[in-house]
Amino acid sequence: MRAYLTVWRLPSAPVLLVAGFAGRLPSAMVPLALLLMVQQQTGSYAVAGLASATHGIAMALMAPILGRLADRKGPRRVLLAQACVYPLLLGGLIAVVLGGAPSWAAVAGSFAAGASTPLVSGTVRALWSRVDPAVRPTAYALDATFTEMVFVAGPTTVAALTVLATPAIAVVVAGVLATYGAIAIATSGAMRRWTPSTERAGGMLSTVLAPGMPRILLSGSALMLGFGALEVAIPAFAERAGTPGMSGVLLAVWSLGSVAGGLWFGARVVSVSLPRLYRWGLLGVTIGLAPLVTVSSPLVLGALLFLGGTAIAPTLTVQSSLVSTIAPAHATTEAFTWLSTIAFGASAIGAAVGGALIESSLGVPASLALAAVGAALAVALTLVPGRRPSLRTPGPRTPVAV
Repeated sequence: MRAYLTVWRLPSAPVLLVAGFAGRLPSAMVPLALLLMVQQQTGSYAVAGLASATHGIAMALMAPILGRLADRKGPRRVLLAQACVYPLLLGGLIAVVLGGAPSWAAVAGSFAAGASTPLVSGTVRALWSRVDPAVRPTAYALDATFTEMVFVAGPTTVAALTVLATPAIAVVVAGVLATYGAIAIATSGAMRRWTPSTERAGGMLSTVLAPGMPRILLSGSALMLGFGALEVAIPAFAERAGTPGMSGVLLAVWSLGSVAGGLWFGARVVSVSLPRLYRWGLLGVTIGLAPLVTVSSPLVLGALLFLGGTAIAPTLTVQSSLVSTIAPAHATTEAFTWLSTIAFGASAIGAAVGGALIESSLGVPASLALAAVGAALAVALTLVPGRRPSLRTPGPRTPVAV
């Protein structure tokens, strides 16, 4: 616990953790709340799914562009602008849907709102990359743990607000949280000490092609593809086992396993190199997912999900540490936004493929198998020969404390 207290005592750490958590909640709330709101108004799951998917795609496509702008002009300007625009566009989307506008208007509104989603996650990770290297791994572990808690609290909050009020209220609450998170981070002491790099930015894909980045992004894509398949397989497994109400519990248990693993890992001092540690983490995730295909009991599945989940947050912690050390100094925020983009994109593809497998003659076991295959492919991608990344140590421009 001493290591976590050291991070918490950094000047702006409480703001980055609490406001970062609040600002990330909409990423787990809006897609579900939007799906429920549109379906409730139109009676069509097809339109609702399209609107929700469009929102996520727009958010993923805009993140690297906004991250690049944040590196050049400073994240503060970008976050404050988004804090003004996002609630207006989200409010407009609610008005369009509840007003009974045509389906294309709901989809267009979803794209606009998604594209303006505050750049909280990439900015927070970029700020953590500027802390003292001695406490940075613990900071990333805390950040990964809080992120995992987002995917427990987000859907739960939407479910509660939908029962107590309406899905539209859940969308409103998500908008308020996103705005608060963006403003709190933009006005934090850490942000005031941010100094944009004077280095000239390269081409649009220069950050993606930096030595070591393709391997991280590709392996991360494979991992998230597997997670997407698993997120679809778990509810289908619960339904076919005759316990549909267990799906939310199983997903929460999986995330809680990751939280436990992240807290344990963050308190450890590890001397293994980051690339090797990343590979071991991916292997641990693969081993945790492999037995799921043989399970027939929801209780056994829950136990295995918790145990397998313990490797997730540590792996994502090491992934963040790797990105912070190999990303170009002038493109740290952009590099982290690419991680968010591949997470959303690959997870959506995994969910689509997993859903198709579930509906086929192969059934739920095939989607569970895809989850393990995705993780195994991630391990294999880290073994592909390529340009070795230059693991830089932050120079004088990096503050010792956030």
